[in-house]
Amino acid sequence: MKSSRFDATVLTLGFAFLYIPIVILIIYSFNASRLVTVWGGFSLHWYQTMWSNQGLMDAAWVTARVGLLSATLGTVLGTMAAMALVRYGRFPGRMLFSGMIYAPLVMPEVITGLSMLLLFVALGVDRGFWTVVVAHTTFTMCYVAIVVQSRLLTFDRSLEEAALDLGCPPVKTFFRITLPLIFPAVIAGWMLAFTLSLDDLVIASFTTGPGATTLPIKIYSQVRLGVTPEINAICTILIGLVTIGVIIASLNTKRAELRRVHDEHMALRTPS
Repeated sequence: MKSSRFDATVLTLGFAFLYIPIVILIIYSFNASRLVTVWGGFSLHWYQTMWSNQGLMDAAWVTARVGLLSATLGTVLGTMAAMALVRYGRFPGRMLFSGMIYAPLVMPEVITGLSMLLLFVALGVDRGFWTVVVAHTTFTMCYVAIVVQSRLLTFDRSLEEAALDLGCPPVKTFFRITLPLIFPAVIAGWMLAFTLSLDDLVIASFTTGPGATTLPIKIYSQVRLGVTPEINAICTILIGLVTIGVIIASLNTKRAELRRVHDEHMALRTPS
């Protein structure tokens, strides 16, 4: 009982330390006062002001486009990498390949951003929208690869083998059999990649250029001049989008796991 109370207390303090500042930010986004530390009553004024701020809206549009493109490209590449790691066994260079896939997970974002900057400078590529997309694709695809790989490891390959035995080509088998079954994991990986791209500040600050300012960079540049309720409002919307993305990804992963357990249960009940 004492251990249980201690664990509950530590867990409560930990969550309070993490989430109370976020709750305060959300509450003060509805503050009528211009001073963020003085409550002046409930108001939606700063949300209206935020929508009329062209700089913030342009940055939000850039962030959305970067997130959609990088998440889509990262999902395609991450799914291909997961297929290679799971299906092709111990091919030559597997250890190097898997290390390159998982490196962004443990590498500091400063190192990743700086290396991408040096690459673009060496290639003579002007930094802008597409360099940010490439950089975000590079570090988000590894997360997709891990999510999809975990699903492929529990995948029943007898369904693919049956389709191949009936004369279905390998490519058609992938799109008609494999992809629908791993699709929840693919969607979960996409949502995770989109959320990571939406939140990124460090890598984008190294790879961005004129006309490609993302929303986190815009917020950071304004915060250095002083926090305003307008920034609280845009941050609240950003928190909401990230929360929705994480919830959808978690639900898809849980649904995929329940479907896998159900399929295994039905397979055990079916007589051979």
